[in-house]
Amino acid sequence: MEPPEVRLENCDSVYDFYRDHRQNRLKAWGAYAVLSRRYHPRVSYAEGAREVLRSMTKQGRPLLIAINHLSESDPYTVAAAAWRSGLRPVIGRVRVLAKDELFVDPDQRRKIDMMGGIPVFRGKDHGIRAVNAAGQRMMDICAERMARGDGVAVFPEGTCNEVDPTTVQSVGSGIGHIAFRAMKLGAEPVLVSMALSYGPRADPTVQPTREEAKSASFYFGVPVLDLPTRPGDIARLVRADLQQALDGAVAAY
Repeated sequence: MEPPEVRLENCDSVYDFYRDHRQNRLKAWGAYAVLSRRYHPRVSYAEGAREVLRSMTKQGRPLLIAINHLSESDPYTVAAAAWRSGLRPVIGRVRVLAKDELFVDPDQRRKIDMMGGIPVFRGKDHGIRAVNAAGQRMMDICAERMARGDGVAVFPEGTCNEVDPTTVQSVGSGIGHIAFRAMKLGAEPVLVSMALSYGPRADPTVQPTREEAKSASFYFGVPVLDLPTRPGDIARLVRADLQQALDGAVAAY
């Protein structure tokens, strides 16, 4: 199937495509490896987290990866950290939610598709009412992918945190609905909180420098194997668990 143009008016065709799209795993591994050499994030784990993560990837449990969002550099540093961490075995089998505007430029879109991107039409860009149907479809597609064994990576804050990089901002219910719908399809998602810090920042509205981005600190919380059964409860758990991991990332910086 030819990739459809990523526009809100075309969202049905967009999500029909991303329901079944598969990236080339070898190319994905190569891209992640290159980014790991370009950036040099430090990766640490809560006690026991590495072993649980390794066990879950071996079992093939779908991972719901939650990451705090600090800057436009995050996708690159996250990819580099994934290569250097216990997530390496699932590279090429994780879908990454990304704002729709990143899919406009053809060259950039090819890279994002290769990295596993799925477009998200955000209410802040198009209006809450306008994106409701697209959002419902996106969550269904993510749930279907998880039911087939794929992981899903989400920045659950929805936008860059320009308030306080040491505090996880409000988490919407979308991540909870994805997990809830996946469970209804028979999946057993595992929550993996992957917290990011660029170190002390006097002004969180200023993008990190290249050197700051290259020395990012990542901290994995212990994966949560049993999630609540209500979307709102899942979202609250995500925020609390990600905050705990972020405390570790800040301390490890």
